[in-house]
Amino acid sequence: MDNVLSVENLTKTYATGFAALKGVDLSIRRGEIFALLGPNGAGKTTLIGIVCGLVRASGGKVTVDGFDIAVDYRSARKKIGLVPQELATNMFETVWNTTVFSRGLFGKKANPAYVEKVLRDLSLWDKKDANIRALSGGMKRRVLIAKALAHEPEILFLDEPTAGVDVELRRDMWEMVRKLRESGVTIILTTHYIEEAEDMADRIGVIDKGEIILVEEKHALMRRLGQTRVCVSLTQKLDAIPEGLFDLPLTLSPDGKSLSFTQMGESAGHDGSKDASLARLLKNLIAQGVDFASVQSSQSSLEDIFIDLVGKSR
Repeated sequence: MDNVLSVENLTKTYATGFAALKGVDLSIRRGEIFALLGPNGAGKTTLIGIVCGLVRASGGKVTVDGFDIAVDYRSARKKIGLVPQELATNMFETVWNTTVFSRGLFGKKANPAYVEKVLRDLSLWDKKDANIRALSGGMKRRVLIAKALAHEPEILFLDEPTAGVDVELRRDMWEMVRKLRESGVTIILTTHYIEEAEDMADRIGVIDKGEIILVEEKHALMRRLGQTRVCVSLTQKLDAIPEGLFDLPLTLSPDGKSLSFTQMGESAGHDGSKDASLARLLKNLIAQGVDFASVQSSQSSLEDIFIDLVGKSR
């Protein structure tokens, strides 16, 4: 799979001396959904701003589908659609006019049928003649998405697209994102709702303090850094772990009423080892005459992994 976006040694230092980006290298594959995660102030929006021509880089190179943004800005920018965090648009314009204008802004010929499809897909068609200022916050967010899609971009940036919106819009948006991906559009999203990234993304990138600390396939990341915790509730209190169970990495709870073990990394329940360890534990408990009431198992989420990664980088 070829790269549609390449970022090489990208830096950004503001007049105050604050280094927002410190030699960022990043490649985005054509047709993928890439989630860029990071805490507030990590550099996500600065990176997106540079790629989209809103922020001037201090150094480095950005190539969009073969076009250098510093040398051939217009050709590069035509490839990109951006849904920003802020509700920034002409509030006194109609939904239809602002969407059509956005299409023309990028030199695209008029195509009323396409604009209608975009508005219908975003449940905006019945609002096409309404002034944007009269819309709800969720509807205004939909207008931003319509504007970003108006010129049929090949790359779509979604910068915190579901911040402060209702559940219905979030559901509609992700359904639309899946359809765009199926049509070949590359999606790059930032979100504080990490469960969305876990559900949607093909690859995950983590940025912190202006540096990329990880880029990996989502499922490989979950296998490598995830963990599984198994807890067995006992019917009677134990004063210590029975000798016959010393071969397992068990922990006895302070109240003596449960035994637990945790497996890390690739062994964390993805290759059957967790099930084998649990079966051995239960077999040994029965052999030792230790009765148990229930067994609970939980696996770490992408959010757990993200919090751990960012915590270690600080």
